This record gives sequence, structure tokens and C-alpha cells, in this order.
Amino acid sequence: MKQLFVFIRKEFYHVFRDRRTLLIMFGLPVVQILLFGFALTSEVKNADILVVDNAGDAQSTQLINKITASSYFTMKGKAAGYKDVEAAFKEGDIKCALIFPAGFGSDLLHQGETSIQIIADGSDPNTAKTIVNYLTAIINGYQEELSPSAAFPYRIIPETRMLYNEEGNGSLNFIPGVMALILMIVCTSLTSVSIVKEKELGTMEVLLVSPFKPILVLIAKAVPYLALSLANFALIVVLAVFVLDVELKGSLLLLTLESTLFIITCLALGLLISNVCDSQQTALLLSMMGMMLPTMIFTGFMFPLENMPWIFQVISKLIPSHWYFLIIKSVMLKGLGFAYVWKETLVLMIMTLGLLSVALKNFKIRLQ
Repeated sequence: MKQLFVFIRKEFYHVFRDRRTLLIMFGLPVVQILLFGFALTSEVKNADILVVDNAGDAQSTQLINKITASSYFTMKGKAAGYKDVEAAFKEGDIKCALIFPAGFGSDLLHQGETSIQIIADGSDPNTAKTIVNYLTAIINGYQEELSPSAAFPYRIIPETRMLYNEEGNGSLNFIPGVMALILMIVCTSLTSVSIVKEKELGTMEVLLVSPFKPILVLIAKAVPYLALSLANFALIVVLAVFVLDVELKGSLLLLTLESTLFIITCLALGLLISNVCDSQQTALLLSMMGMMLPTMIFTGFMFPLENMPWIFQVISKLIPSHWYFLIIKSVMLKGLGFAYVWKETLVLMIMTLGLLSVALKNFKIRLQ
């Protein structure tokens, strides 16, 4: 263990002497989280919607059919009450719920006015606002069909609620995505050059003739970046809470543990890339460019996965940041506990063990 600690200390010295590494580690996250948090928006199609039809009359059925016929929504079925709606939101099965009051059609035809409740998942504010706008347009179109004249004798008043984001804070959707993007790229790219750098500098021979086992070499290479990545994670959370006004609704301990697991997954991927590459340029290109685009496209925070062909949706399941994004949204924005993210956690653990096993297997104990 003494030898391991000495080697870990040596790796820390290497990191702190390299100013470019520190700039990538701490400068890039600050720029990205501020840029993505303030600047980006997105569009939605095929949003999953759940209906609670307490009226069950011809008017509510007609309006449901119009919504179902729209290409913007995918009907997930009908629910019996609010408990089913709440459970569907917690499980992440729906983006929106539409609730018809009892006597919807009767009030509309006899009193000329009624209401309808729209509940949207405010943890994704841009998507929620888009969904509400689409539903409002469909409702207005239905009113025009009932009364073609300019003055509407029949009025349906939507009562909108942004679940998990009452204030409509536009940064909420991008904070989890940027966290996944930053940790994925920074952790993977920095560790991807850790072993290949030894090959280029000619110091790999020293490691190979040392009494170190390959697993200890990988651990020593990863520990400094794990510590710095956790500090990076803390910086991101502080910026999100105090600069972008994102409320941390869930357990900070659970969020930290899940982030630590994801960081280890990224470090394992970086070590694997470092083992199979022969130059730092190749390792950086593969880790930064090769990981950036899949993370941005297939995570789901920039481009809704529902809009993509099924083959791309399957590919997204192979990206570790996709699962971390779901975890962060559930814990940080919705305030849910481990019972709602254990499946995603299990997937990340399996990915981590698999990547570490492959990285260890590909660690060459003899130079060619």
C-alpha cells in the first residue's frame, strides 16, 4: 500500500504541473454550464401523455381523439385518478397529463364555459412549455369547431401546472445534461492520456519492471482524476444552485454517490482508451470528439429521443451518460429516492465492471 500511495502522489504531481490539464478540468465545466444553462432551447414531438377523463361524455372523447390524432403526442392510456398520474410522473413514463373535470361537456354546452387541467413535467421546462402550447392550440381549434364565429360562446379554460418546476426555470433541463456531458468528456479525456503518455515518454518500462500489478497501476492512474472530478462535481453543483437558481430537491448524499459511480465509469472508459491507443493525439481525439457527439445527441437533454428512429434509441441505451442524465433528473430535480433510480444505477455498475475488466485485459505488460 505504501508503494501505491507513493505512485498516486506522483500522479497528483503530474496533474498539478500540467496547467492545460487543470484548465480543461475546471475551466471547461464553468464555461459549458453557464453557456448551456442560459442559451439553449429544444423542440418536442411524440410526447407521452396520460388522460384522466372524469367526464366520459362526447365532448371529452372528441377532444381526446383530436389530441391522439396529433403527431405531437403519444397517448399512454387513461388513468383512474391523481395517484396514477403522480406515479406515472415519478416513473418518468409521461411528459404530460390532461385531466377532465366531471360534467365537462355539460358545463361547456349549457354554461358556455368549462375548465381542463394540464399537468406538465416541469423538470424539463422547454419541453413542458412546448407541450402546453400544443395542447392549448388543439383546445382552441376544438373551440373553433364548436363555434366557427369569431366570438366563442363555448370556452374551455386550460389550468396549467408545471410539475417539479413551478417557476418555469429554463436552466433545469440543461443542468443534468451539462453535468453528464462535462463529467463524461473531462474524466474520459484526461484519463485516456494517462497510460499512453507513459509510452510516449518512455517511462512505461519503469512501470513494467516495478513490482506493481497491472490493477494497481490502473488504480494509481485513476485516483487523482477521481478526486479532481469530485471537486469538479462540487463546483458544478454550486454553480447550478447559486448562479442558475436550480433547487436541489433530492438527497445530496445520493446525488454524490451516483455521480461518483458515473465518474468511475468514465475513468474506466478513459483507461480502456489509453490502453488501446499508441499516441496522446489519438487518445484525445477518440475520447473528446468520440464521446462528445454521442453524449450530446443520445443523452436526451438537447434532442428528444422520442423524435429519433428506434435504432438510435437503442444506441442511446449504450451511452453511460444517458443513464446518468436520468438519475440526475430524478434525484436533483424531482427529489426522488434510490427506489426510483436503482435500475439506472445497476446499469452503470455493470458498465463500470465491464469497462474495468476490458481495460485490465488490454493492459500490455510487455512493450512491442
